Amino acid sequence: MIATAHPVVVGDYHKHRENIYEPIRDVFSWDIWNGQEYALASYASVNRELQQEISLATKLLSGIFYRVAEVVRLGSEELWKELGYPKETWQAISLSTDYKAVTTIGRFDFAYTPKGLKMLEFNSDTPTNIVEAFYANGKVCEYYQVEDINASTKMDIKQAFTGLISYYQEKGYETKHIVFCCDSDDDEDKGTSKFLLEQSGLSAIYSPINQLAYDPKRQQLTARLPNGEFQPIDVLYRLHALEIMAKDRTTKGFPIGPKLLELVKRKKLTLINPPSAFIAQTKALQALIWNLYESNIFFSPEEREIIATYCLPTYLENEFHGIHAYVKKPFFGREGGAVSLFDANGELEKADQEKHYWNQPMVYQQRVDLPTITVDTSNGSYTGKLLFGSFVLGGKPSAIMGRVDKGITVDLSYFLPLSVT
Repeated sequence: MIATAHPVVVGDYHKHRENIYEPIRDVFSWDIWNGQEYALASYASVNRELQQEISLATKLLSGIFYRVAEVVRLGSEELWKELGYPKETWQAISLSTDYKAVTTIGRFDFAYTPKGLKMLEFNSDTPTNIVEAFYANGKVCEYYQVEDINASTKMDIKQAFTGLISYYQEKGYETKHIVFCCDSDDDEDKGTSKFLLEQSGLSAIYSPINQLAYDPKRQQLTARLPNGEFQPIDVLYRLHALEIMAKDRTTKGFPIGPKLLELVKRKKLTLINPPSAFIAQTKALQALIWNLYESNIFFSPEEREIIATYCLPTYLENEFHGIHAYVKKPFFGREGGAVSLFDANGELEKADQEKHYWNQPMVYQQRVDLPTITVDTSNGSYTGKLLFGSFVLGGKPSAIMGRVDKGITVDLSYFLPLSVT
């Protein structure tokens, strides 16, 4: 077994989940989401060898994406267009960087298949599930007195964020005024942003994104404070996808998003995650990596082995019809948005039911089977497919988490806490 589920065998499940989640809702308040259970009060254990393999794959793949993202940064506008980057982002993604990693905080999604561990995608720009992995997972393990799979990651967020700020300072950027923001007021986005602020160890404030404004006199991004004053922003953590930000307009029609990216280009504003993280976000980059691998160019023999071991065939055109079952995904989709599953004959078997991301260009990826697991929930036993999320912070592999659903992992897919044995 890849993961062993541990049912709640003593007492009432509902009682256990209240004992676990009620005391921590000041930090993690979305264990129930839209009236449905999201965070499970049961857990699964994985062996230490699998934990180590996931961490190794995370480290190695992070290096692959770092190299390819730098090549893309140096590429042509024609390449950027083909990979799906909005024109408004080009000035930002072209910035030179010698930072040690492609992203400050990102998350790989893995399936453990009959052919071993396979990476499905890289959420490098605006990953979520952070509070779940770095906080809630440990609280569940503490409750059941088992070893938290993420026990050794408690300082990783602080080290990654302070490391990036130190890098910016060495490069001569202003870093005095740091603001954390997100693009919505829901519990998850706001809670994740505030959690990262607290864990980062930085002297910073949280501001709703609708309180950000451009000061034309100072040519600066500012945040409106509760007292009505405006604070300049030197560094912006944004849980707000760059491809969406690029199109942002104020209620009066001012192009605040493009103006923000112009400030980044002019080095009057820095971002967390940096623009390089956005380069790695498009799933078209996975197609580029696979194309370079199949062409036997660019990569070293060692890098080719990493790709062959952990990556799946991914293309911009459908190469699988009549040959292999496949998945169709949007370039910048998140949380299973606009994902469709097809059999080898091209018959649609399952599709995401939400309305977002369907108007984007798509990639085609070889479909693989995820391991089946049966877990305890508020509604009884549930049998679904297990997906592993593995965080990378400043190039360092970090926390691991579990998600369970029937086929496509979406916003409301169960969060399954993990222990290690």
